[in-house]
Amino acid sequence: MDRVPIADIKRLIVESLNLPGVNPADIEDEAPLFGAGLGLDSVDALELVVALEKAYGIQVADDQIGRKVFSSARTLVDFVNERLAATGGVAAGE
Repeated sequence: MDRVPIADIKRLIVESLNLPGVNPADIEDEAPLFGAGLGLDSVDALELVVALEKAYGIQVADDQIGRKVFSSARTLVDFVNERLAATGGVAAGE
């Protein structure tokens, strides 16, 4: 079971990027976040990094931005959960 549920990551994406008309539940787990998928761009990636660091107290290195970590909601939640496990962090709300 995920320490951080994928629904929380989807909600963070929508709220932190202020995506009007996008319902977090409508974001498919494996759908691309950038380009033809959700349509995010490099500015969105930076805003998302800030939101993740603030919400979960994790650090996202520059070389991790735009790589497979940010390719879908599933890869993003896996990354967050791996970082929390590695640092002994606690998911928001626990």
